[in-house]
Amino acid sequence: MEIEKVALNKLKFDPTNARKHSARNIEVIANSLKDFGQRKPIVVTAFDVVVAGNGTLEAAKTLGWKDIEIVRVPEDWTEEQTKAFALTDNRSAELAEWDTSALASQLLELSDYFDIQDFGFNPLVQQEVETPPTDFPDFSNDAKTAYCCPKCNYEWNGAPK
Repeated sequence: MEIEKVALNKLKFDPTNARKHSARNIEVIANSLKDFGQRKPIVVTAFDVVVAGNGTLEAAKTLGWKDIEIVRVPEDWTEEQTKAFALTDNRSAELAEWDTSALASQLLELSDYFDIQDFGFNPLVQQEVETPPTDFPDFSNDAKTAYCCPKCNYEWNGAPK
């Protein structure tokens, strides 16, 4: 895999891209690019059409970037292989599941250092409850405090360990 740096204005969005990006999604991608830089190249054809990374390209444009890193699909791939790769690349992330305990713990930890809303997560909500729910794992002895992650709706009692 050979990484190239190319001018953004040379690249073309895939006109048949089945994945649509909301303004919020582009904002989250742009926030990630601002905070962490580009950590993976976008994938393009020999004709500079984006196969994977249309959202990243759009976000980079909103940031005023002039160039971006890319990799090209293999020259011997057919149009069908390229389309299949694009669909698989988009679908595979959707099929993953969150480990909600790990997510809640990491969001609590990172919220001390980052505005987690910049990365697409709502702030964790802490509320006092009279009768704590019993159908969620108890992470500590503080059973009078319930937490909920508004993004995934995971709820738990007490602070995650």
